[in-house]
Amino acid sequence: MTNSEETRVLFTGKFLEVKKQGRWEYVHRNSASGAAVIVAITDERQIILVEQYRIPVGQRVIELPAGLVGDDAGGKGEANATAARRELLEETGFAARELTQVAHGPPSAGLASEIVTFFVARGLTREHDGGGDEHEQITVHLVPIAEADAWLTSQERERGVLVDPKVYAGLYFATRG
Repeated sequence: MTNSEETRVLFTGKFLEVKKQGRWEYVHRNSASGAAVIVAITDERQIILVEQYRIPVGQRVIELPAGLVGDDAGGKGEANATAARRELLEETGFAARELTQVAHGPPSAGLASEIVTFFVARGLTREHDGGGDEHEQITVHLVPIAEADAWLTSQERERGVLVDPKVYAGLYFATRG
């Protein structure tokens, strides 16, 4: 398959489009320009993780704080870092003094056109309890980085939650300096 093949839209919803190019079908967000993923590290060397029920997998999932870029009304042209700061505060209640971009790429290149940008957030100040917006029920976890692998394993085994693999990428970035 080449990029010269025609792309057809098979379905358009409020937030997503299903497209087809050649034999390949994929999903495209029609309401955002990407996603920001935040590796938030406290001064006490804890990583901030969020947990919420995810309808597509039918289970609670432990994730890094994250959100769409430019999806709010009037958000067209929103910078990735602006979205990262907004989502970190909304989901976790923490504001970051320092935000550094560390990676940029597709999280699921075979399924979606979405590109995510990873940021490391430091110099955190708690401003409220977090929990997300009115459509989300987010639980915030502060986990010592040194104990994160064991903690995640116990959450999977004892509680049956899923762990988004991006969390492990986040732990890599958390230990890089």
